[in-house]
Amino acid sequence: MIEEAPPLLFAPSIDRAPADLARRFAGVPTSFIVDALGGSGALGWRIRPIVGQSLCGPALTCECGPGDNLALIAAVGESEPGDVIVAATGAFTGSAVTGDVLLGIARNRGVAGFVTDGLVRDFSDLAALGLPVFAMGRSPNSPGRRGPGTVGFPVICGGRVVAAGDIVVADADGVVVVPRARIDETLVCLNQVMAAETAMSARVREGLKEPPFPAARRKSAPSAGQPDRDTKT
Repeated sequence: MIEEAPPLLFAPSIDRAPADLARRFAGVPTSFIVDALGGSGALGWRIRPIVGQSLCGPALTCECGPGDNLALIAAVGESEPGDVIVAATGAFTGSAVTGDVLLGIARNRGVAGFVTDGLVRDFSDLAALGLPVFAMGRSPNSPGRRGPGTVGFPVICGGRVVAAGDIVVADADGVVVVPRARIDETLVCLNQVMAAETAMSARVREGLKEPPFPAARRKSAPSAGQPDRDTKT
C-alpha cells in the first residue's frame, strides 16, 4: 500500500536571528542594505507595499503553492512576536492567498508583517488592521485549504531563496532579505555604506556638480602636436 504524502511538512526548528540584531536593520533604507550585501538581495520588483510602508523582522517561511493557503494557516499558528511571514505561491495570480481574518490573527500574535509573491484580498479591512503587507497585488478570489505545503523550510519568493530566520526588511523601494549566515558581515558593511552615503549627501547639499565617478568622465584626446598628458617622459 502506498501511503499518501502528508499535506504539510514542518521544519524541525527555526533559527531566528536574535531580536537585537533584527532591530539594527529597522528603519534602514533597503537600498543601503542592498549595497552592504554587494548590490543584490531584493525580491522581485512586483512585490510592493499594499498596506504600510515598512517592516523588519526574521522570516517565517511557508510554501503554499498556487491557489492554496493551508501552509499559511499553519505558519500563522507557528508564528512568534516579531516574525515576518513569507508565503511563497509560485507567483500565482488566480486568487488571493489570504485576507483580513488570517492576517488579523497574525497581527494579534505579534507578527511584524507579511510578504508574498501572490495576491491578497479584503483591502479595506487589511488597511484597518495596520499590519504591513507586501504582495504582488489584490484579488477578491479566494484560495483553497488542501495542501500540500511546508512551514519553516526555504522557499523561492520573488525570484530569491528565503530561509526561515533570515532578516526581511521592506520599504517603499521593495523587499530585501539578509541571509541568516550573513547578518554580522552585512551589519559591518552597512555601517560603512551609511557613513559614505551621509558624506556624499552632505556634498550634494553643499553644491556638488560633478558625478563622483572618475571612470564616467570624458577623456579629451591630445591635440595634434601636443604630448599626451598621461604619457610619462
